[in-house]
Amino acid sequence: MNPHLRHWLLHLLAGLLLAGLMVLFDALGPAHAAAPATREQPDLVLRGALDGTDNQTYRMLPFDVPAGTSRITVQFDYDGHANEHTRIDLGLLGPDGFHGKDGFRGWSGGSKLLFTVSATDATPSYLPGPIDPGRWTLLLGIPNIRKRAHANYTARLWFGRPDDPAWEPAVLNPPLRHEAGWYRGDLHMHTAHSDGSCASQSGREVPCPLFLTVQDAVGRGLDFIAITDHNTVSQADAMRELQPYFDRLLLIPGRELTTFQGHANLLGTTATVDFRVDGKQDWNALLRQVAPLHGLISINHPIRPDDETCMGCGWVPKGGVDLHKVQAIEAVNGIDAVLPDSGIPFWQSLLDRGYRLTAVGGSDNHDARRALALPNASVVGTPTTVVHAGDLSMQAILAAIRAGHVFIDVQGSRDHLLDLTARSGSQAAEMGDALAVPAGRTVRFTVSVAAPAGGAIEIIEDGKVIHPGADLALRLARQSVSFDWSSDGKRHWLRANVRGAAGQLLLVGNPIYVNVD
Repeated sequence: MNPHLRHWLLHLLAGLLLAGLMVLFDALGPAHAAAPATREQPDLVLRGALDGTDNQTYRMLPFDVPAGTSRITVQFDYDGHANEHTRIDLGLLGPDGFHGKDGFRGWSGGSKLLFTVSATDATPSYLPGPIDPGRWTLLLGIPNIRKRAHANYTARLWFGRPDDPAWEPAVLNPPLRHEAGWYRGDLHMHTAHSDGSCASQSGREVPCPLFLTVQDAVGRGLDFIAITDHNTVSQADAMRELQPYFDRLLLIPGRELTTFQGHANLLGTTATVDFRVDGKQDWNALLRQVAPLHGLISINHPIRPDDETCMGCGWVPKGGVDLHKVQAIEAVNGIDAVLPDSGIPFWQSLLDRGYRLTAVGGSDNHDARRALALPNASVVGTPTTVVHAGDLSMQAILAAIRAGHVFIDVQGSRDHLLDLTARSGSQAAEMGDALAVPAGRTVRFTVSVAAPAGGAIEIIEDGKVIHPGADLALRLARQSVSFDWSSDGKRHWLRANVRGAAGQLLLVGNPIYVNVD
């Protein structure tokens, strides 16, 4: 077949397939945000065999690490350990061997068959440090293999790249839960790796260990947390140690990009980032630097003071900023939803300007032991960012936040719920999604709430509270309310809040968009 004709036919077939899938997705209605694809297949596989003559010896398995590699991940397996009591221990040597600089990178013996090493973090037993190109060695120790036994082994290796997201390779980061659902988390927390502090055993104020933050998050019933120390990812190594034990709480590496012109969380990457916003680099340059890293950017506490009481805390960039490179706004920081410096009006003003930015919350906790009774306390999990994701994994949580499938539980409850959905003809949407609705067509909105009875639902259209003709009072602990909304063919956004009996803000919902560009 003529190669040009074959290329045209393949292109046509791909287009037809894509069109069919789009029709199918439209018929199925709203779906969970698609998580980015992950690397499943290893870059290199080493295989070999052992026999009785290898008993109590060491075997060197050399392999070449290409330039540009930022992480080495090894998954090892062998047979004979169940029925013949064969044992193989593991270690790793850099290009300089045992005695060179950064040569010995760790020894896990037989305790771990999966490990990773990078400049920022490593599996316990191994040392983080530079990943220099050259010939590395997987070191096998064979403490026991019977005289007449044979064992086949396989080592699968992945070579990470500097712009890989923190969830790569997939073998290191399987979902903690595989089912879709609402997952509750805190996206803004500080520890001893920056300015987190707490009382020591003797009562002195000291840098607060990461372990206490994680433990408190478990006690608060959270499903995920992001550790966002200022301009550093040194906490990633400690998180690598804690994650296997805390196997019901997803730990997401992040950092708070802390500049003289505003703060923003960068979640889901441990790559080095030059955070210096000054006369040589503005926020646009910083955002361009971050864009290839597959992380998520959220502007923090945007209308905080920018003075000696909180230097650089407010969002005060010099010149314009391309907010298309930003995915979220911290609309609620700590308890500020009830204070004048809440970020909600700032966020809604950006929605009115056409940006589709997800509202999230973060405790900004600096002391995991701080009691809720303290005035202006920033308590772990208060507020809670509640995410509708396809599973409990780093990539699924961040993808759902990007998509806007989120509400904020202002008080950090364990069970409050706010779910806004919409349907028009064959189209369906959840928070963060968009509908195309010609003038004169009707959209059916449904708000489902779990919150204390006595409060009310609040509907906001383009920044203004509206009264859609439905009874929005909450008379039950769980209740759903539906109403019709008529389109004028123009661009709009609609979202829902829930207020308590005294009018206090309890839940903040993200919008459903109508006729976006």
